[in-house]
Order: sequence, then structure tokens, then C-alpha cells
Amino acid sequence: MRPARTALWLRLALALGLALVGPLPVGWSSARAPIYVSSWAVRVSQGYREAERLARKFGFVYLGQIFPDGQYFHLRHRGVVQQSLTPHWGHCLRLKKDPKVQWFEQQTLRRRVKRSVVVPTDPWFPKQWYMNNKVQPDLNILQVWSQGLSGQGVVVSVLDDGIEKDHPDLWANYDPLASYDFNDYDPDPQPRYTPSDENRHGTRCAGEVAAMANNGFCGTGVAYNARIGGVRMLDGTITDVIEAQSLSLQPQHIHIYSASWGPEDDGRTVDGPGILTREAFRRGVTKGRGGLGTLFVWASGNGGLHYDNCNCDGYTNSIHTLSVGSTTQNGRVPWYSEACASTLTTTYSSGVATDPQIVTTDLHHQCTDKHTGTSASAPLAAGMIALALEANPFLTWRDMQHLVVRASRPAQLQAEDWRTNGVGRQVSHHYGYGLLDARLLVDMARTWLPTQPQQKCVVRIVHTPTPILPLTQVRKNVSACAGRANYIRSLEHVQVQLSLSYSRRGDLEISLTSPMGTRSTLVAIRPLDVSGQGYNNWIFMSTHFWDEDPRGLWTLGLENKGYYFNTGTLYRYTLLLYGTAEDMTARPPGPQVTSSACVQRDTEGLCQGECLAWHGLLAGRRQRRAVSGGDSHPFPAPEAGRRSRDNKRHHPGSQAPHPTSEFANKG
Repeated sequence: MRPARTALWLRLALALGLALVGPLPVGWSSARAPIYVSSWAVRVSQGYREAERLARKFGFVYLGQIFPDGQYFHLRHRGVVQQSLTPHWGHCLRLKKDPKVQWFEQQTLRRRVKRSVVVPTDPWFPKQWYMNNKVQPDLNILQVWSQGLSGQGVVVSVLDDGIEKDHPDLWANYDPLASYDFNDYDPDPQPRYTPSDENRHGTRCAGEVAAMANNGFCGTGVAYNARIGGVRMLDGTITDVIEAQSLSLQPQHIHIYSASWGPEDDGRTVDGPGILTREAFRRGVTKGRGGLGTLFVWASGNGGLHYDNCNCDGYTNSIHTLSVGSTTQNGRVPWYSEACASTLTTTYSSGVATDPQIVTTDLHHQCTDKHTGTSASAPLAAGMIALALEANPFLTWRDMQHLVVRASRPAQLQAEDWRTNGVGRQVSHHYGYGLLDARLLVDMARTWLPTQPQQKCVVRIVHTPTPILPLTQVRKNVSACAGRANYIRSLEHVQVQLSLSYSRRGDLEISLTSPMGTRSTLVAIRPLDVSGQGYNNWIFMSTHFWDEDPRGLWTLGLENKGYYFNTGTLYRYTLLLYGTAEDMTARPPGPQVTSSACVQRDTEGLCQGECLAWHGLLAGRRQRRAVSGGDSHPFPAPEAGRRSRDNKRHHPGSQAPHPTSEFANKG
């Protein structure tokens, strides 16, 4: 290429840089260079006819609108290679020069991994121990079923690699309106079958939520009468458009989206949703469910082996998602679990190879007792939230987060970092507010008074370059916007938006301390994160200050936990407070925690009939006895010999505690 032409292309690249990337209120960085694909997202306010005209004019194929309001559109160009390390400057320049185009972005591949953890072969567990009183405390679901609640009228969609819609334990609850295939752009979310059965993840998650009861097969879902759908979006090219479309499917029909995936949990990635996906979250909570807000339930992540932190994952640390962590049957931190300040609650999963796992549906019309990871925890929470929505369908997305905080119990969960926050609640970076209790969640949902409108108070604290010392503390007295319309009396989410450079990012521990004395670790050390990029406009989030009064002195801590000669510069620091003007601590306490202890157990340790006379299942049990001559279990056992066929990596067989100094020093 001649020098003059090279210079021209460089000038075009610089001129187009902002248009290609667009505004980035949330920064992210990854070790991989972006890979550009042959599709574009375009914003045109004149509607789909104008978008079709643009497509014809510039040689694109019009693929339809991204959101229902007809301002964002999806275009593809057949003349562009499917994957490239550089954007197509020519097409981008044409779009940039057209006055009808308000914004555009050539799409890039987004690497997303499913959050399942597969362990070696261990004994088959025909009993769903996390629901049937086998452990204490369990999730207290039997007492909710005894009230006649089973998820009736609630629609849940699992965003994953598809759902086996004709599975004998799913077909009766399958909802085609809550399903779509965004990998192939057709209405059928059936998984793509492979010899290794790698696309079983969505079917397993769906069974946890809404597997049928009383059909003599496999187990039963938490909300066994809920409608269940599946979105196939992880089995192919993943872009910002595909994620946004998946999160925007039928927002007036789907109540809960359950997602058990995210960026790589490798201990060095800092990544989050793109512009369109962030817009999908915003639209979901403001317009979904008739304005009450869509509920996005998210698995917190499986990077514990790599000392990862889910605050480096922009999906789990979004204020719009309800992040769910895991604990084992014995109340221990699983080896794969990530600790972070954005986790709100916890449900059961498994840990080492000898731990019992989760029973659910599997591919090829089978069952499995090998489902695990935070992938297994999020659908259990989604099912419990469906039970609460049946009890009170008028709950907003923020109401539900308030209820989950109040319905989570430290119980017997073991961790060194349990602390009592400023309003007297125990909270942990591993577990959030504790093990979610379905009975408590439903009882409080019935009488919950609507939360006042969300307020947002933005405090810009650092805006000039400041050197980062081995121990740097930035203090700021905050009024919480007192005297203004957006005054906050009771906190919900707290965000810290940072731009900084650091010679070895993973060595920098960042913490935030509230005026009421609660210290929350925003990110602990990540030994595998050797990046020198620092954080570019990255937003950390903490739920640990819930209901606290934000007025007073806030302290941001930056501490070098690694190499002595690390250096860095803090460029920008903004504190974002979310909450309400109401004093939430003045509300009367909710119902007391009720025990799910069993009155009498049978020879296999299951509750006998007097404990299980809950809606539907007792009648179903009697019916099966009449047919089969004496089935004594309300939870039908999976067929003998059925085994998981997932051949992904095995865990190391031992629990890996997080070696951060912050956690180790807490008693």
C-alpha cells in the first residue's frame, strides 16, 4: 500500500474511532483483541422504512428491529468477511456520513461461557435434598407448596443454549411465546445435539425451575406449574445485538429471565454488557411487566479456582440483575464460588466430588443428578421468585430485591467474612445476605408495601490525576442530595465508577466504607490478572449498604497487595448512590423465620405424608399408589443408570478458599 493511501486510512480510522465504539459509560478490557463480524447495529429514529432504505442504499441486508419501539435495527453485509481483526472502515464511513443515522456499531464477537461445573462420577441421588427436608435448613419450599403456590401464572425464560421442549418433564409447562432461537433466528429453541451433549445447560436450568410434578418421572421444579421458555443464544456467534434481543424477548409476557452465563471466569477478564445490552436491561426494568420491571436473575460466577471476582463481571454487578451465589449441602463455600460485593443472595449447589448435586432434567428425555455450579443456584432462586410473584404479582423489580435481602438468612453458612452492616444485617462477600428462604420470601411478598420511586444521587469526587500510593484513602463527606428532589434516606445499590492506571491490575485491592462503618471489598486481589490497563470507566457495585443512611463520610480505599514497586494513577472517581427517600428501617419487621423441620421421616429419610400434604403432590402421590401399588415418595426417582454425559473439565476435588488478605483477616 502506498504511503499516501496508508495515511488516508489512518486518518479515517482516527475519525471513525468514536463512531465505531460509541459512548462507553461502563469500560471494560480483555486480553483479546476484538473480532469484528459482518453485522451492524444502527439507530434510526424515522422507523423501519428508513432503516430498510439505508440497507438498500449501502448494500446491507435488513434483519429487523432490535427493540420493539423501532429505533434500533440490525443490518448485515454479505460482502464483509464474517470475522475480522479490523472494522470495515468503508461501510462505517458511509453510515457515519448519512444524516439519518444517529448511532451505529459494527458488532464484535462476545465470548460468553456457561456457568456449570461438572464433577466426576459419584453416587446417584434420587432425592432433591435442598427441597425435601433432607438438610436443615433447606430452601423451605415445602411450606410454600402447602399454601397452594406452585408458580401458576408466572412465566420464566432461561437464556442459554436452548431447551428440550418435548422433554417428558417439561413439555406440559413449555411456553413457545417465551422462547426463541437467536442463533439461527427461528422460533424453535431446541438444542443442537452433539456427541458430547455440550448443549444440555439450558435444559438442566429449565428443569430446576419448572419440571412437572405428579408425572412419575425425574424430580420436580421449584415452581412446578410455572410456564417455562428457553432462548437459544449461547450456541453460536454471540454479539451485543443477540444478547440485547434475548433480554428483550416478549417483555410484557415473560416475568423472569434466568441467566447462568457471563464473561470468562478466568481471573483476569474485566468485561460487561455492551451498549445495546445495557439498554435492554434499562428498558426491562422500566417498561417490562407493564412498568413493574422485568426480573433478571443471574449466576454470580464460577471463577473461584482462578481467584476471580464477580465485580469484574458487568452482568452480575449490574443494579438491574439479582445476583445469586452458591453454597454446599454442608453450608461451605464451593471451590468454584466467586466472592464479591454485588452478590445479593445464595441457594444450594455442590462443592467437592463427594457432595450431592442438583437433580434436574437432561437431554435425550433423561434426568441427571450431576448439575452444579452457580449455574444450578440461579434457577433455584428464579423458581422461588416465581412463587413470590404468584403470591403478589404487583411487586416491582426493586420490591423483589428488597424482599430477597430480607428473606435471606446467614443460617449455617460458613465463611470468615460475615459482618454486620449499619442496619444490623449480616452480610458476606461469598453469600450476600445468606440462604434464600422461600417461605419467608412468600410471606413477606403477600403484605409488602410498594417501595417509593428509585432516587439516584451522583457525587463526583476525583476528576484530576492523583498518584496511587501503597495505601491510598479518598474521603468525602456526602449529603446524599439532601434538600433536592433526588434525596436518598435509605440506600439500595452503591456504585463506584473508576478510571485508573496500575502496573499490575490484579494486585490492587479496592474497598469502600460507608458513613455507618460498613466496609465492602469492591475487588480483592486477582493473582492471574497481570494486565497493566487498569480500569477504564469501570463500575463496581456493592449491595452491602442496603437500607443504610448514606449521609456522612465515605472512604474509598486503594491498597497494593502485591509487588512492592507497583505504581498507578487515579484519574476519575464517581460515587453513585441509589435508594429511596423513605426510611426503610422504620418499616415493621416481616414474619419470623419458620422452621421446615419434619415431623416424621420414613426409612429413606424423607418426610412422611403428614409433612407433605401440600397442594397437588399428595393427591398425585395417592394416584400413583393406586396405579403402581405403592409409591411412597412424592419425588419420583430418576431412572436407574441414567448419567450425565457432560465431559467438560473436572474440578480438583478440594475446596479452594479465597486467599485475599481482606477476607483472611476477618474473624
